[in-house]
Amino acid sequence: MQWIITPERYDTADATALRRDYYDEVASRYWRRPATEAEMDEGLTGDGAEELAPPTGEFLVGRYGGSPAACGGVLLLDAERAELTRVFLRPAFRGTGGAGLLLGALEDAARGLGARRMVLNTRLDLIEARTLYTRHGYAEIPAYCEGPYMEIWYGKELAARV
Repeated sequence: MQWIITPERYDTADATALRRDYYDEVASRYWRRPATEAEMDEGLTGDGAEELAPPTGEFLVGRYGGSPAACGGVLLLDAERAELTRVFLRPAFRGTGGAGLLLGALEDAARGLGARRMVLNTRLDLIEARTLYTRHGYAEIPAYCEGPYMEIWYGKELAARV
């Protein structure tokens, strides 16, 4: 079994299913109860995913052994910075090395869009995500944006690929 991570439109069947699973997991953890179908629909409506396409961003889907297993996006904030967003691995595929590969592919996508720095925001309770980011060189930075689900911010300089 191997990982294959490629750009994909945010609204394909596989990408949409992954985005729903992502929203279900983060919303359910926040609310400490399962998210309803209606809440997931509402959360995904107008969420800005359409900006995760060139020239403003990129959305990637990771497949493990051919099965859609992971997703993530990058969004250009300005000429220098891209924001990492919607990073998700389905629970059944965690521990297979996909998270690091996905993160590397997202960083490459940001470089391809011209970014020299990656930033992100997340919640304190998303410990697994925070561990992933710090393991891959992200460090806490001052807030660059604000919102109801933003509690900690990270950044990383994107070295040029050799």
